[in-house]
Amino acid sequence: MATPRVDIDVILTWVDGSDPAHRAKRMAMGGGGSVEKSDDVGGECRYSSAGEIFYAVGSILRFAPWVRKIHIITDNQDPHVAEWAEREFPGHTTSIAIVDHKVIFRGYEEYLPTFNSISIETMMWRIPDLAERFLYLNDDMFLASPVSPEVWFEGETTRLYAERFSTLAGQLLRLLKPRKGGRKPFGYKDAMVNAAIRLGSDHFWHFPHSPLALRKSWYEAFYDAHPQWLHDNIRHRFRDGSQYSFASLYLIEGQRQGVVSIAPPRGLTLFLKPSRRKKRGYMAKRLESADHNPKLLFGCINSLSEAPTEEQEMFHKWACRRIELNEKLLLEPKG
Repeated sequence: MATPRVDIDVILTWVDGSDPAHRAKRMAMGGGGSVEKSDDVGGECRYSSAGEIFYAVGSILRFAPWVRKIHIITDNQDPHVAEWAEREFPGHTTSIAIVDHKVIFRGYEEYLPTFNSISIETMMWRIPDLAERFLYLNDDMFLASPVSPEVWFEGETTRLYAERFSTLAGQLLRLLKPRKGGRKPFGYKDAMVNAAIRLGSDHFWHFPHSPLALRKSWYEAFYDAHPQWLHDNIRHRFRDGSQYSFASLYLIEGQRQGVVSIAPPRGLTLFLKPSRRKKRGYMAKRLESADHNPKLLFGCINSLSEAPTEEQEMFHKWACRRIELNEKLLLEPKG
């Protein structure tokens, strides 16, 4: 029996930084020197790909087969995930489309090429044929359990999972942050603080690395009213400390307007950030804990390429088991 379709899409952003053409373009636009050495701005790890997108797409097809369409935003690249999905999920009814940067930046081509995820996120609501209600995932995020649309959407209300955080406290933490390479790193929370400051809010909603539920018409209306805000956020080719989180705009203003409800995220998300600096056994311990968490819905594997080989393999086996993916199919050439 076919899964009933609902008018909800998913957006994934993806880049393969090892592609010689992409790297050459990045270097030509000033991606060398201090920019390349700064992981928060334009370091290699920001553009690395270790196959995470296959777990993301596979988890959507497995745990949210009601999704109408998956839009994968790229810069003249193709992860060939649609072909893999046909082999792994024969007969699935969720369409998969590649969306180039030129499509979402139409009319703003002077800001291309861009290597800035914040700029790209700010424009994603401009995808043609995007459903009014959509979920946004980075390519390193995935679903960890079956989910229904009601996890995020109830009538005209969007539910987001976040915790209230003081804007002043966020500013103080940024002031106390030690400099690295002569500058203060610009992090995940800093972009949320910038959004709160722009909106004149004494608080922001700190959301974990998990799917975000958003509405296209809200962004259309907001940027119609604040066109300069759009230009301000997309003009930087690499991350800049002045940029704001596009999602935070919706959380703060939407909650004020009564169209967004906030729920606690505790226990719902697994965040993994393996590296060669982590203590031995980090991955095994976190994955075992995840398997014993009945509340777990979402996951994020950050910088998988930075992990030791044995931990990469451990995650691969766990994700294939959790999402019920064919390991051999996943390891086959994708092109």
